[in-house]
Amino acid sequence: MVYDGQVAAIRLELRLSHQSDWIKIFDPRDWTIFVPTSETVAQSTAVRIDLDVGGWLVALRGAVVGQRDDPAGVVVALGGTERDKIIYLIGFVRGGLLNLREKRRLPVKLAVTYGAVEGPASTFTKDINEEGVFLFTDRPLPETSQVHMLLNLPDRPEPLSLIGKVSHTIIAADDEPPGMGIVFDLDDAARDQLAEIVRELEAQLHAGKLPTDTVE
Repeated sequence: MVYDGQVAAIRLELRLSHQSDWIKIFDPRDWTIFVPTSETVAQSTAVRIDLDVGGWLVALRGAVVGQRDDPAGVVVALGGTERDKIIYLIGFVRGGLLNLREKRRLPVKLAVTYGAVEGPASTFTKDINEEGVFLFTDRPLPETSQVHMLLNLPDRPEPLSLIGKVSHTIIAADDEPPGMGIVFDLDDAARDQLAEIVRELEAQLHAGKLPTDTVE
């Protein structure tokens, strides 16, 4: 067993040799995934699935909701926290490597300091691409507000300075985690630099080289 915070979870490994295999094991109707295994895992057991899709590594969490005999395995209902990773996976298997022009965002958790109303505030990204970013916060700024951000990146000693405008907000009363979406307002040089950084993040994500707490 492995432990996720205070919760014990069975750890299962799932390796897919090709992206198209994802379609065979994922059911989009109820967000369940079939994991072949000879182990007997009780109903409602919390599980962590270490998924390898053609060399791209990601951890998914959920609970066992069924068993199958032929082939042997378990059916796992994925948790709501896995939504962004599943959306990214679907885009990945449909189009191979991420096409940034399609505006899909990388579901990576990066530390950010930004200018809030009461002064500097620290938080994390939910996702990012070269066009914008979503920041978790219980106190989102008003829409159209200009925001200055310092984004901390893996293997880079200095944070990246970014400027953008709030495009939309999600408040605590909504069903999703609160925060704000920000569209970057950058000159051509800064946008080219950010696009290169996003490509580097994507390559690290596909290679499984991002820190564990960034992709899980």
